[in-house]
Amino acid sequence: MLLLLLIHVFSAIIFVGGSIFIWAILWPESYKLNDEKMRTRLLGFVGKRFALYTNVSFGLLIVTGLIMTYKYLLNFNLYFKSLFGELLFTAEILVIILLIVMYGNNIYHGKLIVRLNEQGRFDEIKRIRKRTHFYSMLTMAIMIVIVGIMVTMHVY
Repeated sequence: MLLLLLIHVFSAIIFVGGSIFIWAILWPESYKLNDEKMRTRLLGFVGKRFALYTNVSFGLLIVTGLIMTYKYLLNFNLYFKSLFGELLFTAEILVIILLIVMYGNNIYHGKLIVRLNEQGRFDEIKRIRKRTHFYSMLTMAIMIVIVGIMVTMHVY
């Protein structure tokens, strides 16, 4: 069980920490590039590379999380018999929401931005980026809430 917990924690560090780095450091600094096409390409290259780490770490988080909480999955009533169970249930619902929002945003808008960049439609890219930034900030907020719940669970 300790090995699973270590894998889970290191995956969370990569997933959440990497996302914070992208949105708090890389994205704001990318505005210093005056060439919008170059900026879009840079963010695209980094995003593609980071997606590998994101997908692997998120997959590991889900698998290790499910293995560590299997008794709750086998007996649904356990979720509502303790504060730990209620927090776990809330975190699992948030993970499902995170999965839908994050991958929905990335798949739909990511491909659209790449296509618009190739066509040189930068004004439209700026408009779409505002929408994608909202969804990205929403996923960051959900990640932080999930981490907060996980920390709280280990305090009780």
